[in-house]
Amino acid sequence: MPEYPDITIYVERLNALLADKVLQRIRFANPFLLRSVDPPISAVHGLTIKRFVRMGKRIVFEFDDDLFLVLHLMIAGRLRWKKAGIKIPAKRGLASFDFEHGSLLLTEAASKKRASLYLVRGAEALEAHNPGGLEVLDSTLNDFREIVISRNHTLRRFLTDPRLLSGIGNAYSDEILHYAKLSPVLQTGKMTDEQIEALYKAILYVLPKWTELFRKEVGDGFPDKVTTFRPEMAVHGKHGKDCPVCSETVQRIRFASNETNYCPTCQTEGKLLADRSLSRLLKSDWPKTPEELEQKVRGK
Repeated sequence: MPEYPDITIYVERLNALLADKVLQRIRFANPFLLRSVDPPISAVHGLTIKRFVRMGKRIVFEFDDDLFLVLHLMIAGRLRWKKAGIKIPAKRGLASFDFEHGSLLLTEAASKKRASLYLVRGAEALEAHNPGGLEVLDSTLNDFREIVISRNHTLRRFLTDPRLLSGIGNAYSDEILHYAKLSPVLQTGKMTDEQIEALYKAILYVLPKWTELFRKEVGDGFPDKVTTFRPEMAVHGKHGKDCPVCSETVQRIRFASNETNYCPTCQTEGKLLADRSLSRLLKSDWPKTPEELEQKVRGK
């Protein structure tokens, strides 16, 4: 799912390309993308876009007449800038936002389409789409500490809950926790002041770092290839690879369709976190160290 760095660069480039431009029309290839009926979507056809803004992981198109389009890309939704009037791809295409000088194509590479688009009128209706999470980069350490102690969750769940923190998902929660040297299953209610500060500083480092990296990559172009799996990442998507800090093998915890990647040496004092799917495969007690895991996997 596109997260803070990705959405930030999308918004920057959309403003550069399309702010003060007339949205001629929206063509839909999948009617389920549009989740609102009033105002009708035709209300924005022919209107000038004032600007684009980020709301958590959502992209907001702001128009005159107090109208706002709210786009949530979800896991596999992506935007691409193409020639005007381009045909919407049959399998992945959801919609095209057409302008005189080009078309903004919305695609989703998933069998189940989850991306959503709403047209709302007024600030109050727009705010109803805001999950309300803290914008950590605009917060103080005290603001952050209050959010941490307000609930008792694992750090993984805490970081990815949009009602608590804004713009962080699976990929950057892995990277933030690795940089902070904190376990993904540490309970927020058990965190020390030093750990809270380490987590806060990790967010302040990781999110701007990746945003600037993407900004340099995209330049004056458009981010056509957004992915949450990057070769430069320390642990996210790196299961079985070496940790770049200590060279220990990166491990994972799988649940449902998601997984958390972590380094046992850097984050969990050398202990392995129980992974239910692999435990069933091994049909044995979960090993306590990476060395024991390696032996079990090899059948020793």
